[in-house]
Amino acid sequence: MSERERDDHSGVETTGHEWDGIKELDNPLPRWWLIVWYACIAVAIVYWVLFPAWPTLTGYTPGILGQSDRVNVANDIKALDAQRGAEGVMLEKASLEQIEKTPNLQAFAMAEGQAIFGNNCAPCHGQGGAGGKGYANLRDDVWLWGGQLADIEQTLKYGIRSGHPLARVSMMPSFGRDGLLKPQEVNDLTEYVVSLSHRTASPGAVARAAPIFAAQCAACHGPDGKGNQAVGAPNLTDSDWLYGSDRRSIHDQIWAAKGGVMPAWIERLSPAQIKAVAVYVHVNSGGSGQATPALTSAATPTAAATDNTVSTTTAPAPAAQ
Repeated sequence: MSERERDDHSGVETTGHEWDGIKELDNPLPRWWLIVWYACIAVAIVYWVLFPAWPTLTGYTPGILGQSDRVNVANDIKALDAQRGAEGVMLEKASLEQIEKTPNLQAFAMAEGQAIFGNNCAPCHGQGGAGGKGYANLRDDVWLWGGQLADIEQTLKYGIRSGHPLARVSMMPSFGRDGLLKPQEVNDLTEYVVSLSHRTASPGAVARAAPIFAAQCAACHGPDGKGNQAVGAPNLTDSDWLYGSDRRSIHDQIWAAKGGVMPAWIERLSPAQIKAVAVYVHVNSGGSGQATPALTSAATPTAAATDNTVSTTTAPAPAAQ
């Protein structure tokens, strides 16, 4: 075995590796570094023994301490539920009107509702419920399906186009895409809808579209365009628009109607939680809201349009009306 080369300057053996005339010295690792390294290995072995660590074919090694973050979180939730139990029971038994009229119940419902709203509804409606294009603004007291407490609770429970048997359902026809109207008729109808909200529009187009609106749109939106909450048809005469108020947005909605989906929260939230969210949304919107009128034979849900005003009950998470 040949003797290893030593560096002339330091007297340390080299590894035999050399790059551009620079030779690598075979210095031993610092003792403190080795101590830390071996200590880390020892700690890791102790951790493997004490705590859940290694995956197995059927689960994982539990560790002799039996520690589980999942169990700890579940216990914390149970403790919190027990702490809130009394208020939750009162919330579930009280009517929505009683909750708003009882200061301590309203305060609890607002706090609970805000937390639930933030976890489930804010991804679509935004923190605080200000909404966005395609997602209803829940703070302006403009409602598509009615803004009273009972209306909001119903929409929260069963959703909108959610597939639940009791869900609110309306769908505006796609007049252009499905060939119900010619392109020029869609353009004229766009001008007519613009004129309904008291904006400047082409008089000729408005005159041509008047009979089209009466034949195709008035059944749901009403002859004056003020909408019908019984079928979720928005008011076309105000300044609140769900999918945009500019001509392009109105034209696109008439051509190929959009209709958002809101989940049925009755399958995910308890009755008390739904009441809390209903109160939270109602109070934050101003606390008024018109009663939902009875459904009339002149307006069927399948023809209701969804291009204009915001809807009250779009409170939950992945929802939009």
